[in-house]
Amino acid sequence: MSAPVQMAPPLPAAPRGRRLARWAPPVAGVVAVVVLYLAFKDTATLPHDDDARLFHHLNDVRDWVDENRNSSPIFLFVLNYIRLFVADLYTALQAALVALGWPGLIGLTAGLGWLAGGWRIALVSVAGFGAIGVLGKWDASVETLALTLSSVALSLVIGIPIGVWAGRSARVRRIVTPVLDVMQIMPTFSYLSPIVLLFLIGPASATIATMIYAIPPAIRITALAIQRVSPTAVEASESLGATRWQTLRKVRLPMALNTIMLGVNQTIAAALSMVPLVALIAAPGLGVDLLQALARVNVGAALVPGIAIVLIAIVLDRITRAAARPRARARAVRWGGFALLTVVGLALTPALAQEFPEQWEIQIVRPINDVVDWIEANWYGFTGFLNDAVAYGLLNPLQNTLTSAPWWLVTLAVLAFAWWLSGPRAGVVAAACLVAIAALSLWEHGMETLTIVLVASVITIAVGLALGVAAARSRRFAAVLRPFLDAAQTMPSFSYLLPAVALFGNGRFTAIMASLIYAVPVVARLVEDGLREVPQTVVEAARSAGSTERQLLWKVQLPMARSSLLLAANQGIVMTLAMVVIGALVGAGALGYDVVAGIAQQEDYGKGLAAGVALVLLGIMLDRITQGADGRRSPHKKRNA
Repeated sequence: MSAPVQMAPPLPAAPRGRRLARWAPPVAGVVAVVVLYLAFKDTATLPHDDDARLFHHLNDVRDWVDENRNSSPIFLFVLNYIRLFVADLYTALQAALVALGWPGLIGLTAGLGWLAGGWRIALVSVAGFGAIGVLGKWDASVETLALTLSSVALSLVIGIPIGVWAGRSARVRRIVTPVLDVMQIMPTFSYLSPIVLLFLIGPASATIATMIYAIPPAIRITALAIQRVSPTAVEASESLGATRWQTLRKVRLPMALNTIMLGVNQTIAAALSMVPLVALIAAPGLGVDLLQALARVNVGAALVPGIAIVLIAIVLDRITRAAARPRARARAVRWGGFALLTVVGLALTPALAQEFPEQWEIQIVRPINDVVDWIEANWYGFTGFLNDAVAYGLLNPLQNTLTSAPWWLVTLAVLAFAWWLSGPRAGVVAAACLVAIAALSLWEHGMETLTIVLVASVITIAVGLALGVAAARSRRFAAVLRPFLDAAQTMPSFSYLLPAVALFGNGRFTAIMASLIYAVPVVARLVEDGLREVPQTVVEAARSAGSTERQLLWKVQLPMARSSLLLAANQGIVMTLAMVVIGALVGAGALGYDVVAGIAQQEDYGKGLAAGVALVLLGIMLDRITQGADGRRSPHKKRNA
């Protein structure tokens, strides 16, 4: 009998390879960038050159356009007719508003308020437009209103059909969406130079520039409204033999009307925020007063036209929002009230004269300036310390690093960071944008602008996050904060510059503070909404498990509101870029100054045009990095996969 076979003991399992900690790759990347920076500092830095060959080529393009404006077919038969049509539209609207007189215009707006929402909206309309006259800004406000209405009319005439088309066709939607993304990312300064090149300065070019800025909401919201129409209603219409046009006219548009009216509301708001800025290209209205006050550093003189723009915005906002809601009153009552108020206003025009009475005006410029003088005298120590701390502690070190590093190293670092945060597509786009800025001969000024934007964005997001968290956790605090956020969002961006100049003087920090006021409301609202949308059942479960309020915030609410937080960061950065560029008017310099110089001085036109393109590239880069971060899987999801 053979001996039993003895089994060999099992071999020990091979040890599983240890995974790298999540923090290891980014730390290694940072170390590599630091080592390369120290090794190649002050090489391949691309210093700024005002006489770059590209700038001269662009100046030659401008000269060719000027020489051939009245002979080239594209100008003779297309662009010149567009300019004349838009100019005539503005002139007709402005003449009609002036002909109404101040009683007639107030009566008409009151009638529209009654028609849209009843006596409360009518009262708001009377109070709002009456206050504009009391502030002494009636004539300039009429010009601003005419410019706003003309640009909004063009935006709606073009935007609503495109929105309907995009809402019905996925292919059109895929084509239109990236174009709208770029239009909304673009800082407003960036397309003033090409608009002036094609349409000259004046109301026509100002209306077209405002239309470009205001048209994306009209297209997006109309497309969304058409998409949301009940498929059952559409199928029922088609089954009854209706054609596509009949279904659109009798089913889709009526059912989407309320949402489309919200698009009208947002288009008006966008146009009003742009109107003051186009004063740089000779647009009439309240923007002229703002620019003059900015030149004199007169806070009171800037605040008054800013308040007038806010009042116009409030009246138009209330009317269009009320028009978007379902109407409960009888049709005869609504139209009867509209006719009565309008007729009464027009009847009072001959008796009260077209010009708003000067004796009814109240001067508030001096009291405002007295308050500003007191703040300057008593807060100078604090504001000076804050200015110097940010300049020497953040701005100067970061700017010196970006401008002394090789351009290829900055590009590689951004490529790696964007790839790690938002994926390969975002990384490639970000790197391509930086390469294009280098090719435009604007690397140094681009890095200076990027420095201000990054510092301003960090401060803005931190403040907005703190306010949003506080508002989400306390409804009382949210109620107190809301009117301040509403006022900050409604004021034109120019108005933020003057208080910042009075407190901090001209410079980069002034632009940062103005961008803080401009962008924080949006960041705070998105953070608050995101935290409030966390399911209450999850919150209660965490509390029942013994979580403190701090643990609840950091381990439950903030992670679950990740999408809203990233959207808040994205919007904060894009809005900060737009405002920092406007800060060129108060000494922020860099690309914004190049654009302003290109508009004001013919010899700098090429540099200004190139700077506008560079600003668009910076905006696309920052937007893609932050937008793509939401599409990446979170570490928690990776571990559970």
